[in-house]
Amino acid sequence: MKLMLVVVQHSDANRLQDALNQADYRHTKLASTGGFLREGNTTFLLGVKDDEVWYVKEIIKKTCQQRTRVMPTDHSFGDISAGFIEPMEVVVGGAVVFVLPLDEMIKF
Repeated sequence: MKLMLVVVQHSDANRLQDALNQADYRHTKLASTGGFLREGNTTFLLGVKDDEVWYVKEIIKKTCQQRTRVMPTDHSFGDISAGFIEPMEVVVGGAVVFVLPLDEMIKF
């Protein structure tokens, strides 16, 4: 059995949750915050059978796509001595998936 920790951008969370529910994968959904962009993320916790991890990864891949977005910058991202700071293009979305060994999962 594996514990999957899946961190996705908040805007992808509902699609992933719907897909997991449709495939009958029970999960816990936690609000989290990203470090770089300081935007809302969602972290899913799932207990998954070893031979089904690949399938859950496919669900994640299909529902959480990366995309680019232009972000306004502030003094923490650039050199303000030039007087003008250009917006920065960043990649958002997608998912970060951690797969860990799980000794036991109990549902009460």
